Amino acid sequence: MGDPALRPVVEAFFDEATFTVSYVVHDPATLEAAIIDSVLDYEPAAGRTSHASADAIIAYVTSNNLKVTWLIETHAHADHLSAAPYLQEKLGGNLAIGAQIVRVQEVFGKLFNAGTEFERDGSQFDHLFGDGDTFRIGAIEGIALHVPGHTPADMAFIIGDAAFVGDTMFMPDYGTARADFPGGDARQLFRSIHRLLELPDDTRLFMCHDYKAPGRDTYAWETTVKAQREGNVHVRDGVSEDEFVAMRTARDATLAMPTLIMPSVQVNIRGGHLPEPEDNGISYIKIPVNAV
Repeated sequence: MGDPALRPVVEAFFDEATFTVSYVVHDPATLEAAIIDSVLDYEPAAGRTSHASADAIIAYVTSNNLKVTWLIETHAHADHLSAAPYLQEKLGGNLAIGAQIVRVQEVFGKLFNAGTEFERDGSQFDHLFGDGDTFRIGAIEGIALHVPGHTPADMAFIIGDAAFVGDTMFMPDYGTARADFPGGDARQLFRSIHRLLELPDDTRLFMCHDYKAPGRDTYAWETTVKAQREGNVHVRDGVSEDEFVAMRTARDATLAMPTLIMPSVQVNIRGGHLPEPEDNGISYIKIPVNAV
């Protein structure tokens, strides 16, 4: 992967409020770009959205004369709302997610008692990626990999020498993502991670989140396959599948639900769109009581 033609330019945007990293990835030859895992700012106490995080991405794209062709979600996030519709309105591009989003829509459509107007077929997105599907950002080829475990719909996107792994693993000193959401599976997660770790050692890996591991004072989100194989505290070489499943299951049992899971999932299964306004012109986010 030493060919410069296969090396996209990657710019990260870290949202400390949700510990989320969004990316703008572009081909330096053609200036075509993808935006991965954008964040819509949301104040839960007031129920108010804003666009500072998304506007920073727009400023970067416009100042570098980039042409956005893809707006990619690695999965339906449970910790932040997607800004993809806002960015699409401003910058264009096709909104895409993994094809298994329909499974997540079915589960959460029932939880939120979404009516028949809520389609559970992925039609809120412009494109649904299947495992192994290829796409292009300018002259650089990308490949979509289905990496279930955190949720049944998680995808990773390999673009040139860079891999955007979503919520599969974190930085080596922090480990891996939880697997206790509906449809999650620790055994699947282990296998998905190892599929990614079969990429060449020097593949750049870009995380979707960072929480600063104990003893580390700064946030970080870029590492390599080699560093993960040698040092990931949960899945380094030598850790067996059974050992991982036992660790992940015990650890997940201690974790609270993400603060924004109810608004986030409700919006993100709709492709980042808020629920349709009611007769007073206001959109409402439902919070099921004693249902989870």
